[in-house]
Amino acid sequence: MTSEITLFVNPTAGRGRGARAALPAASALRDAGFSVRTVLGEDAADALARAREAVAGGTGALVAVGGDGMANLALQAVAGTRTPFGLVAAGTGNDFARALGLPVGDPAASGRLIADALKSDRLRDVDLGRVNGTWFGTVLASGFDSRVNDRGNRMRLPAGRFKYDVAMLAELAAFRPFPYRITLDDGETREIEATLVAVGNGSSYGGGMRICPGADLGDGLFDITVVGDCSRTTLLKIFPRVYRGTHVDHPLVSVHRAARVELLAEGITGYADGEPLGPLPLIAECIPAAVRVALP
Repeated sequence: MTSEITLFVNPTAGRGRGARAALPAASALRDAGFSVRTVLGEDAADALARAREAVAGGTGALVAVGGDGMANLALQAVAGTRTPFGLVAAGTGNDFARALGLPVGDPAASGRLIADALKSDRLRDVDLGRVNGTWFGTVLASGFDSRVNDRGNRMRLPAGRFKYDVAMLAELAAFRPFPYRITLDDGETREIEATLVAVGNGSSYGGGMRICPGADLGDGLFDITVVGDCSRTTLLKIFPRVYRGTHVDHPLVSVHRAARVELLAEGITGYADGEPLGPLPLIAECIPAAVRVALP
């Protein structure tokens, strides 16, 4: 393995936490004897092109610094290769880092962990989801949750995560279940009315909402959580339980496991790792051992 590490940084992640986190992470890697090259990019497309160039050039590891969006962008460069992936969680949600058991909000500790893992070859192959050529680490969201994401992304105020709380209240006012067609592993197609369908490679989204609490990054399968046709009142009762993962015990919630999921519904945009994928229909596949990750 080459001693040069590529640090893939989002300077705006977490209101500037990404840029601040890059410094102690880079120091920890250098203290461990690695040469560190930083990739920023003029925009997401340029940054991804530079990250792919680094991977193709044989970098010793690609280390993303930021939140789930930055991790998702880095996965587009490193997935399907044997280049190790490291993650310094410095964003708002950090759900992929949590799923991997990595430190959150401690960039120096993250840098030391990555350095130790690379030196001792403590790397684990983990699964990723893939939709139309786009990789994701945590959850593909569709339905009420993705509509909240849509609305929140269009809002300029309030700032931060609070705008998604406001967006959720606004979506509740216009709430209605969606008619879905769901096909699992090329089997029978199910036509159902559902509030949302979440396809989980990892267990959580939205900064710790355990929508797919049983999801396992190493089993080669998605956990698919379906919240059925329910009223606003019932949804408000179910929703707080998502943080504990106990919503799956509700009679209107069902969980399925599959390696391939086809979702069809009108007027819904799919989101993976919090990033828009485009309107349904979408086909998601779980790809075993798609990325090598530096872990504790």
